[in-house]
Amino acid sequence: MINNFPLAYRQVIELAWPFILANAAVPVLGLVDTAVIGNLGSAQDLGAVAFGALIFSFVYWGFGFLRMGTTGFVAQAAGDSDHLEARAVLGRALLLAVALGCLIMALQLPIQWLAFTILTGSDDVEQIAQLYFSIRIWGAPATLMGFVGAGFLIGMGYSKIFLSLQAFLNGLNIVLDVLLAGVLGLGAAGIALGTVISEWSTVILGAVVMFRIMRNTSLPGETFWPLEKILDYNKLVELLRANLDIMIRTLLLVFSFAFFTNQAAKFGDIALAANHILLQIIAFSAFFLDGFAFAAEGLVGRAVGARDSLLFMAAVKRTSLLAAMSAVILACLVLIFGPDLIAVLTDLAAVREAASSLTYVAAIYILMSVAAFQLDGIFIGASCTRQMRRGAIQSVVLFLLACWLLAPRYGILGLWWAMIAFVILRAVVLFRFFPQMLARLQ
Repeated sequence: MINNFPLAYRQVIELAWPFILANAAVPVLGLVDTAVIGNLGSAQDLGAVAFGALIFSFVYWGFGFLRMGTTGFVAQAAGDSDHLEARAVLGRALLLAVALGCLIMALQLPIQWLAFTILTGSDDVEQIAQLYFSIRIWGAPATLMGFVGAGFLIGMGYSKIFLSLQAFLNGLNIVLDVLLAGVLGLGAAGIALGTVISEWSTVILGAVVMFRIMRNTSLPGETFWPLEKILDYNKLVELLRANLDIMIRTLLLVFSFAFFTNQAAKFGDIALAANHILLQIIAFSAFFLDGFAFAAEGLVGRAVGARDSLLFMAAVKRTSLLAAMSAVILACLVLIFGPDLIAVLTDLAAVREAASSLTYVAAIYILMSVAAFQLDGIFIGASCTRQMRRGAIQSVVLFLLACWLLAPRYGILGLWWAMIAFVILRAVVLFRFFPQMLARLQ
């Protein structure tokens, strides 16, 4: 946990670096799944895992609001030293996560039918992928509870515990991948079973860890799980409303990236492939910027809960400055080493040339994106989700307008400039609401 003002840069860095490593560990796990099945399984197993991972990425992605919505409310309760309310927030969010997880399992047949209606592969791949799906779906409640647990730990400022649990999840999953898919020869089914076991094991371990954290903050004679507070109607509505706002905002952002990719396809296969390569580089930079945004979420939430304007401004300034410095370094690295990295990611000469010619635009995007990342973290910490929803609607409309104006005239470069304008607009429209947030501390 982070002490109150004064807030040192060292404290922010200590809080942020575990988040950065934990973020980076997520795609590494996907690479390990691919490497294990790619070396120990068949081509059909590899294709099935690719299909299954895509389906679950899409299904679970929409529930990211469980993490973000939990963080702000927990951080504010901790800032107000109301640990009873922090536990109640966790209880409400877990109820929602379990309900949604069970709903996903109950709807597994229509979800499976829809997914495999949209996706097309060979009969062998689809048959194995359906087996993968039917196994992994039983981890849905654990996955969503994991989102809530992550939100609680970020809100409380326990970044190293967050990293430790992510490391446990990944490490156990790797061991089970090798054992089940490789040694026992279960193929894609072993990958799915290993993931489910790892997710449930991490939830159990996380529950033990968080119980010990919360037990240390409970007062003598105080009800540990305050059922009346957990089921408080107004608080439940507030949580649902905030989560709905975040879900709408996230859907709009994903729509924007999907629209960007779809528009790029109109300029040919080479342009589409080059854009995909550049987006992977941008996604990698997001691991670093998200680390400081996560730090901002917890610190800002605690400042809002404590009504401490000095801590609030210190958290905003220090996390933003460190994030901006990171963005400058990342942008410079892309400018200098971008073509070399592109060469590692693809051996197609035409794609290399097209992507390399646009590395400077990707570097500009990374540099300009830092404000949007930070403001997202600040607004999540303050639970200003309505403003985030309104800002997303406004910025997406302006993004579509920029695409309409720039892409026909300047081609793929115009599309990238529209994307850069979009990330700048996201920050601008959110910053308009900043004074309202600050007024809450007066």
